[in-house]
Amino acid sequence: MSAPGQAVVAEARRWLGTPYVHQASCRGAGTDCLGLLRGVWRALRGPEPLPIPPYTADWNEAARREALWEAAEALLRPKPAEAAAPGDVLLFRMTSGGVAKHLGIQSEVTPAPRFIHAYTGHGVVESPLSTPWARRIVARFAFPEIEE
Repeated sequence: MSAPGQAVVAEARRWLGTPYVHQASCRGAGTDCLGLLRGVWRALRGPEPLPIPPYTADWNEAARREALWEAAEALLRPKPAEAAAPGDVLLFRMTSGGVAKHLGIQSEVTPAPRFIHAYTGHGVVESPLSTPWARRIVARFAFPEIEE
């Protein structure tokens, strides 16, 4: 695992057990999937690059705008699906025809892929990247270079 990837996974694992709280980003107190990514960003890169507007928890967003995907493309480095590595940010489309509204951080690639995410009803967990999860991935990103 690369040093930046190790740092991302290590920081994400510090959030394990944090309860799920919509729009929150406070390790140990509460977070959602975006809040987890925001917290890892703050720990490794410093202040967040832009304010986060209010957003709904609805995976079938009525506005149909891929706001999360657009933000990820602007702030992270897009990667091809076949270039999976620990520390990658995964973007998921949870419902067919819905917008992409779930994020996770890949923690293991082989032999058993895993990812860390904040999930409603579960909090921050490390889950197997099973076939049902893997088929929902619509994009993969890397953090911008992290200075050691």
